[in-house]
Amino acid sequence: MSRLDSFIRRLSAQRDILNTVANDVRMIEGPVLELGLGNGRTFDHLRELFPDRRIIAFDRAANAYGPSMPSADNLILGEIKDTARNFIGAEASLVHADIGTGYEDKDAVTLTWLPQIMAGTLRAGGLAICGLPLDHADLQLLPLPDSVKEGRYFIYRRR
Repeated sequence: MSRLDSFIRRLSAQRDILNTVANDVRMIEGPVLELGLGNGRTFDHLRELFPDRRIIAFDRAANAYGPSMPSADNLILGEIKDTARNFIGAEASLVHADIGTGYEDKDAVTLTWLPQIMAGTLRAGGLAICGLPLDHADLQLLPLPDSVKEGRYFIYRRR
């Protein structure tokens, strides 16, 4: 598969999953966390899905497209593994992370801290959506929408 097709499949999976879980998330109290703002595409989609919800984005640097930039009080800059730890106990309704690199060795390092942060920031019943598989006792793997190929993206519910 070409890198372009892989990119399109990844973004389609994000959109399809977010759209599928949106009604469930609306029924759960708490902020939405976006781990990895990037250029702001997913953040912008989250704003459309949850216009009345606080959405906090994390990234190393602010590189989002102007209209997709969070307000200063909803943008946390620095290493995500360090800054997001401050939000453990935040009782989030949804945490989304698309911070995988495609390099097994680099992603293995990310997976030493990401599952704990995602589980720790969610409230009971909250949802974690991630491009990497999360191994954590408090996260229950959920089925994907039919449009998303198994292993492309993952949905978990916080026990």
